[in-house]
Amino acid sequence: MSDATFRECKSSMEKSIEHYEKELLGIRTGRASTALVEFLKVECYGSMCDLRDIAAVNVPEPTQLLIKPFDPTTKNSISRALETADLGLNPQVEGDAIRIHLPPPSAERRKQLVTQVKKLGEDTKISIRNERRDCVKQVDTMVKDKASSFSEDDGKISKSNIEDLTKNMISRIEDLSSRKTSEIEAN
Repeated sequence: MSDATFRECKSSMEKSIEHYEKELLGIRTGRASTALVEFLKVECYGSMCDLRDIAAVNVPEPTQLLIKPFDPTTKNSISRALETADLGLNPQVEGDAIRIHLPPPSAERRKQLVTQVKKLGEDTKISIRNERRDCVKQVDTMVKDKASSFSEDDGKISKSNIEDLTKNMISRIEDLSSRKTSEIEAN
């Protein structure tokens, strides 16, 4: 297998893991984090924007988020987006800012969050396996192409490398998932 094909496969898998890490940041663990709402889509000026693009998000206390819109006229849109986001948040408008108190999640909510983490992990594993499948197809095509100097032995070695890479990536996903699950259950 050409090094370019392997690098491309690895790069795609890395991107899937990076996306999973970003998704995990948005899952609440009981402690306030700006990542919980930064990428929330808010209808503003006739289009959908990330909250972080239209407001400053701070953590003044471990159980609070303070959102200060750059344009005070957008605070109602932000409040509406927070209420409809299904994050279990109750925003309170205070002057030109929005304050969110984060009570510790109930046992039932923790179970929901753990389930969400596991589902996101499974979706990411599927993405990784799809990358593996596509890469193996490329190797098979290279082996079948009589014009290329790619032998069946090269194909077997390449498939073995791809399989090792896939196992490594899935292991990383499982580590991230178990760490986040522990965080959720500990708080």
